[in-house]
Amino acid sequence: MDRAALFDIDGTLVDTNHLHVVAWWEAFRQGGHQVPTHAVHRALGLPGEQLIDQLLGPSRDRSEDARLSAAHDTLYGTFFPRLQAFDRAGELLRTLADDGWKIVLVTSAKDRELTALLRALDADDALTDTATADDVEEGKPAPDPLRHALSLVGVPEDRAVFVGDSVWDMKAAHRAHMASAGLLSGGIPRADLTEAGAAAVFDDPADLLAHLHTSPFTRPA
Repeated sequence: MDRAALFDIDGTLVDTNHLHVVAWWEAFRQGGHQVPTHAVHRALGLPGEQLIDQLLGPSRDRSEDARLSAAHDTLYGTFFPRLQAFDRAGELLRTLADDGWKIVLVTSAKDRELTALLRALDADDALTDTATADDVEEGKPAPDPLRHALSLVGVPEDRAVFVGDSVWDMKAAHRAHMASAGLLSGGIPRADLTEAGAAAVFDDPADLLAHLHTSPFTRPA
């Protein structure tokens, strides 16, 4: 039977989280909001509207949302030519693909941003498919993005593993009844990832690659 390895991209495979923090912080500043960078960091991994909800509250003036998101996208876009994948991220995907895993990226990125991330990752040959936020009504921490990703490759939850770097990733996997591995490369503490449902936590893609034999990837037989 087929097996699926689902991966978040931002902060998991490509080193982008702190660039997103700076871009969102500046977008909020331009909009007249003082939002601490640590709060922005904690909200990363949520879809844009939910991230703004988390940081400004649901009672805010929502007419500002499109302008805030556009400012973030413009600021973050200046980093596209310099995005870098984490060490051995591409090798991790290729190793799993060579072992028979179907590799699906699960991301809220789209269009130019997704193109820049895929260019930095440079592992198209290992990918089976990509699931984006446009494909579902509700993003992480809802299980919808992961379930949609599995539907693309026809693999059940008990034969899949999801790898991410945020508590929202781990909560989504838990709600989808899927094994998960958390990575510290996004800057979220180990205890937070474990509490959110991570079955195992690794430093980064290189650490996960070095310990595949003791990771959740050994469990679905």
